[in-house]
Amino acid sequence: MIDIFIDIETIPNQSPEYRAMVRETIKPPANLKKQESIDAWYAENADAATDEAVAKTSFDPAAGHIVCIGFAFGDEKAQFIEALEVEEEATQLDAFFKTVTAKCYMNPVQWVGHYISGFDLRFLINRAIVLGVQLPSKLVLPRDIKPWGGQVFDTMTAWAGNKDKISQDRLAKALGLAGKGDFDGGMVAEAWLNGEHQRIAEYCMSDVETVRAIYRRFQAVGY
Repeated sequence: MIDIFIDIETIPNQSPEYRAMVRETIKPPANLKKQESIDAWYAENADAATDEAVAKTSFDPAAGHIVCIGFAFGDEKAQFIEALEVEEEATQLDAFFKTVTAKCYMNPVQWVGHYISGFDLRFLINRAIVLGVQLPSKLVLPRDIKPWGGQVFDTMTAWAGNKDKISQDRLAKALGLAGKGDFDGGMVAEAWLNGEHQRIAEYCMSDVETVRAIYRRFQAVGY
């Protein structure tokens, strides 16, 4: 069996048209009745409310974008495929899927990551659907993603169970492993806009190495 350790980095929707659409949905508090009060609220709060709503799309595959895919096969060195522009997202996904298919052809696969059953793998599949990118075979990438399925090992669920959560950073530190340092996922969107693509790639690959170390700890005790 080939273990594929994975982590992705996502950013909010970058389209001005999408932002304008979101801006149209922003509503003032229901207790404001006078038009002058409503106008004043819009002037003071609408832009910030729009920013907040758009920022949340980094967790929504219907609107957000994948800008970096970090991965490692077994004990091999972590690597990455990235999108320097949102227009490159489809090419990035296609390159990743072809790399995985070529590596894992005719071999059973186990995907390993932190919360990948609830986020990373589902985001990859849904973005492929949105962008029209051909998915790998179901033998390589399952469609019915379950945290304890035969093709997925989710370190968050393995530790916390179905009804609880723990961050990868907290779990790593509990196991005496290195945490995230001075850069985390909340900084990715701004770093990407600033052209700090290498920093994002290094962060993404670091998460891959960390989740591999966490998985090895589970293995070591016969989990």
